[in-house]
Amino acid sequence: MSRLQVVSGKGGTGKTTVAAALALALATEGKRTLLVEVEGRQGIAQVFETEALPYEERKIAVAPGGGEVYALAIDPELALLDYLQMFYKLGGAGRALKKLGAIDFATTIAPGLRDVLLTGKACEAVRRKDRSGRFLYDYVVMDAPPTGRITRFLNVNDEVAGLAKIGPIHNQAQAVMRVLKSRETAVHLVTLLEEMPVQETVDGIAELHSAGLPLGRIMVNMVRPSVLDGDDLEFLQAASRPSIARSLSAAGLGGARRGGHAERLVEPLLEQAAEYAERHTLEHEQRAVLRELGLPLHELPLLVEGMDLAGLYELATELRQQGIS
Repeated sequence: MSRLQVVSGKGGTGKTTVAAALALALATEGKRTLLVEVEGRQGIAQVFETEALPYEERKIAVAPGGGEVYALAIDPELALLDYLQMFYKLGGAGRALKKLGAIDFATTIAPGLRDVLLTGKACEAVRRKDRSGRFLYDYVVMDAPPTGRITRFLNVNDEVAGLAKIGPIHNQAQAVMRVLKSRETAVHLVTLLEEMPVQETVDGIAELHSAGLPLGRIMVNMVRPSVLDGDDLEFLQAASRPSIARSLSAAGLGGARRGGHAERLVEPLLEQAAEYAERHTLEHEQRAVLRELGLPLHELPLLVEGMDLAGLYELATELRQQGIS
């Protein structure tokens, strides 16, 4: 597995939840992962049911087997202050610039610089080692921007080309790209078995491939359980209404007399079956489109009781069972 795991996806597909579950899955068996947020939404804190994350690495969960999950919400302004201190030793002058609004101004007028700071912080965590020379984190998982912006966000070298041809910013962008375009990185896309998310996934994969960014896996989220198979659907379409009513009566659902409770159940039952058949066909078609992309495909179930911390651990276990390790 690549050490930097980038998770993107169309809005509404649950990419933050999948990123959190992935971080937990990778942390099992004593590993340590860092889960990074770059959009300022505090989505990670909500998923883990904890307080808002500060601009510092904080342990937020323990994985099965004793592994640990740390989290970091990257603030681009504070990241720029770190950058200025690292390269220019500004110290108090940097804090004064922040008070004057210069830091916010710089990250606003130069979005390429903002992306360098955000991705650079994650890449620094990937390369960081402890005193014994071992990597501090076994994996870094980034909850990245949505699919429509992911290629531009990760392709920071092109973004800063117009800002700096030489110097520390240029060198920082080059160092970031060496990580992002290497085997150390894998970009995963989260989708649903619906037309719009699948099409955005197809387009996103094409853009990432064109930019030379390393593709990882496709995560299909919120997959509904299979209730009826093809044979069941064919039977319902062919069966007569009286025979269905008799079957319902035989199962104890209403009397057998004409107009009884069983007969009143037939039409609603057939309507639900028709809706299920339509969705079943659509999901089958979308799954086929995703398989044609040639990337590893993982499916995560729809949690009928809703998403909570227990559900997050359930999704992590599901990923482990599907070979994420």
